[in-house]
Amino acid sequence: MSTVEVVVHADEDTAARDAAERLLTALAAAQAARGLASVVLTGGGIGIAMLREVAASARRDAVDWSAVEVFWGDERFVPAGDAERNDAQAREALLDALPLDPARVHPMAASDAPEDAGGGDPDLAADVYAKTLSSAAVRLGGEGAIPAFDVLLAGCGPEGHVLSVFPDSPAVHAAAAGVVAVRDCPKPPPTRVSLTLSAARHAREIWLVAAGSGKAEALARAQGGASEVDVPLAGLRGTERTLWLLDQEAAAQL
Repeated sequence: MSTVEVVVHADEDTAARDAAERLLTALAAAQAARGLASVVLTGGGIGIAMLREVAASARRDAVDWSAVEVFWGDERFVPAGDAERNDAQAREALLDALPLDPARVHPMAASDAPEDAGGGDPDLAADVYAKTLSSAAVRLGGEGAIPAFDVLLAGCGPEGHVLSVFPDSPAVHAAAAGVVAVRDCPKPPPTRVSLTLSAARHAREIWLVAAGSGKAEALARAQGGASEVDVPLAGLRGTERTLWLLDQEAAAQL
């Protein structure tokens, strides 16, 4: 796995703007190299701020959005359109303004989706998304049933959770590269669907985008060699690159 590169910005707005410009560059480069580009989106305040910066960028059209495959690293298992859903936030911030191919946008199932689409049961939703990833791996390359995502975006919590993989939880102990249902999350909503850390590690590049003093201790623990069981962020590494894009407050203990 790659080692961590850290880039520190003056504030959250600057970090979000830099992440957006880097994402546009990375997707355009992936398309030049392979025809298609793929990105795994995240939620959270700075994650959605970054998407708004992409929407506002003068370089937005440097990417052929019809040839971008969009995935999510985790999702809240609530009804479609709920403001808590990462995909609803991403659509409002960016995706609805882009000429995406709907067949290349892959949200995780909502709780009220039809049963054959993964609704009603988070375990079923996880199984359906695993099949979506397996199908995409044929187009995008990768080992086994997980695509080699070009960029996987992630945030982190103050205790070091990433995606919806929390410390010492069943999800962090899931060794297989796949998708899992997550129940009894320590922060609401309690039921979610998430990639495992092993699945996330198939990404060529993983970018952590984080801001605020509340993240500083977890970042320091991850950098200092904590186990992924205790600090899941410590286990989030890309095959080619791992990049932390932080503001000064988040980086204060590094």
